[in-house]
Amino acid sequence: MWIILYWKPLALIIIPMAVEEIKPPIQVIIDDFISSTNQEETNVSKPSESSILTRLHAGYFRISLSLGGQALPWKILSEPKSDSHEVWHLFRMLPFTAFLLLWWLSLLIQISLSLLYILRALFHFYMAKAEFLHHIGTNYLHAPWISWLLLLQSTTIIIPSSVSYLSLFWVFTVPIVVLDVKIYGQWFTTEKRFLSTLANPTSHMSVIGNLVVAQAAARMGWTESAICMFSLGMVHYLVLFITLYQRLAGCNQFPSTLRPAFFLFFAAPSIASSAWYSITGSFHTMSKMLFFLSLFLFTSLASRPTLFKKSMRQANVAWWAYSFPVTSLALTSALYAKEVKGHVAPGLMLALSALSVLVFLGLIVLTAINTDKLLRQNDPVLSFANDRRTRT
Repeated sequence: MWIILYWKPLALIIIPMAVEEIKPPIQVIIDDFISSTNQEETNVSKPSESSILTRLHAGYFRISLSLGGQALPWKILSEPKSDSHEVWHLFRMLPFTAFLLLWWLSLLIQISLSLLYILRALFHFYMAKAEFLHHIGTNYLHAPWISWLLLLQSTTIIIPSSVSYLSLFWVFTVPIVVLDVKIYGQWFTTEKRFLSTLANPTSHMSVIGNLVVAQAAARMGWTESAICMFSLGMVHYLVLFITLYQRLAGCNQFPSTLRPAFFLFFAAPSIASSAWYSITGSFHTMSKMLFFLSLFLFTSLASRPTLFKKSMRQANVAWWAYSFPVTSLALTSALYAKEVKGHVAPGLMLALSALSVLVFLGLIVLTAINTDKLLRQNDPVLSFANDRRTRT
């Protein structure tokens, strides 16, 4: 269509103007249907880009860590011992079949998560690399190896003096030592990765890894190796404990959804207590001191439920961070009750053991109910991988 704007002598200005085509009603309906179909196809294609491999991260090994941590106390408490505590006789009455089912379930989940994570590293290497370089993600890389060591200690198939036990021990220990060299070395050598700026509750995972290695080495009779790993873990635990207690500016950058990791505060000393028991063979003063410290820290956190209010609003795999620390504390209380005579220690053991089982069963039920919400696309742990990909 052509429009005449104005008339001048010897000049006629004509400007073309587009006119919207008038469509019949049936054509409008067809066009709307086609556009909506294209939009649906775009939405359907998005999940393929964010599959289970892209949403998985090392933090999901908290599930197998809790299962392995639950299997180890069952084995220790069900072992025959020459003592007169009636409470220990109650634990020996537990069906051994239940322990076997728990152990095989832990092994199955651990193998499944390991295979999925290997596939993730193969097909999405940039995400595995970003997790290795992140100050939170790299701490949870200890979790799979700790889970394997817990399963190795709680197994009834392999005896600690066998060659198979020794081989598996080294396979699971070497990655923890490599991560120690990487993390601890950065704390005092790398300018942008000082502990004062990177310390967070998940940093306890490296300490727990060293202590679990020490406990496994002590079961094989390697006392010197056990003391070496124990001292390495405890020295860095003291440094980390003081740094987090000072609440420096860099330590406050921690997502609220990951606050269940605060339970790792008392997991480290409780595991250290049981590790020292495995090294010395008795629950002496050092083990008691560490147990009392873990019990105090547990009481301090349990008396502040509002601290975990935001993390409990939506189902998250971070909830599994509650189970393993409580289980380790229950195991240490059982070792303490074995050493100390009276009624208070056995009562404390029963209370913590019951709490450990209730937390464990509750997490299993909540996980079964909210399975579709566990693999979250907006998981705060995955944000570092997406940010790194956009920068590259």
